[in-house]
Amino acid sequence: MTAPIHILVVDDIAQNLVAAEAVLARPGILILKANSGAEALELLLTHEVALALIDVQMPQMDGFELAELIRGSERTRGIPLIFLTAASREPSYSFRGYEAGAVDFLYKPIDVKALQSKVAVLVQLYQQKRELSAQLDELKHALHLNELFTAVLGHDLRTPLSVVMNGAMLLPMMSDHPKVIVTAQRIESSAKRMACMVDQLLDLARIRSGTMELRSSTHDYLALARAIVEECETAGQAPLVELSSVGELHGQCDAGLLSQVISNLLCNALTHGEAGTPVHLALDGRAADSIELRIANRGVIPAALLPTLFEPFQQAGEKRRMGQGLGLGLYTVKMFVKAHGGSVELSSTAAQGTLATVRIPRHCQVRVQAGLST
Repeated sequence: MTAPIHILVVDDIAQNLVAAEAVLARPGILILKANSGAEALELLLTHEVALALIDVQMPQMDGFELAELIRGSERTRGIPLIFLTAASREPSYSFRGYEAGAVDFLYKPIDVKALQSKVAVLVQLYQQKRELSAQLDELKHALHLNELFTAVLGHDLRTPLSVVMNGAMLLPMMSDHPKVIVTAQRIESSAKRMACMVDQLLDLARIRSGTMELRSSTHDYLALARAIVEECETAGQAPLVELSSVGELHGQCDAGLLSQVISNLLCNALTHGEAGTPVHLALDGRAADSIELRIANRGVIPAALLPTLFEPFQQAGEKRRMGQGLGLGLYTVKMFVKAHGGSVELSSTAAQGTLATVRIPRHCQVRVQAGLST
């Protein structure tokens, strides 16, 4: 059942409270009556109200003072307030009321139709707000379940995947038949690609759930870059990578995350650049407070794709259909760099080709990333 909607009416005259209840009460709406400001504050401690009708002229605590106290609380400051008054329509009087947080003034004797109309609008707005809040809670719960499912699925896929990879490595030892060797190589290659996808799913789950931990210590950026280039060499791509460096390249970072940043950008450059042209990986440590990495390749990214390249699942359609990845590489690059307090920029023109520039502060604080946003 839908919870009833409460309307608070504050007036020091009992007959006015009874009249307000008679005019406003209807199925689904409960009228909370208070004959003083203190009693109204007590009711607000235990009830959530859609709006409050407040008589201005009350003893001990007038309507303006009550409104200021309501506005001073985080829990009640969003409640719409309608002042009821028998005072004259002086502009200074109205100004004080609006300054105290009133959404409207009604002068006694009250026009019943006008009061009912204004209350109906505010009640409808409150209902819509409550429905939106409930929908938001449901969406948050669904998102949490989805992220939990992604993390569990990614974790549990590792075991059968490792069996496939080990089997693929053992097959050539069991037979020297050319077809067996070729088949084993294809299985191993596909398994490695799948392992990369699983890692990306786990990275995405950690980023979205806010549980990604940055383990920062001092590292040699050049040594990290050389290790990635050696991995490319194993895959037969290193001859197309030109590594250069200048300046002091020791700085604080999470070596694992930074290695993934370099690897993702380098693999993208090798995959999408012009065939047969080298990729340039340059490290610049001349700045005192940051270290810069630049990955450049020949080839042009369409201008229409540039604004969304760092969003998840934005991989080009043809590559996506070929099963070359999930389209999460550049998204994780952006989030890992952001976790270090750095920045990543990408530009692409026919004259210069495509250039990715990453800047990482030389000194990063060790912290747990919670709720990273895009």
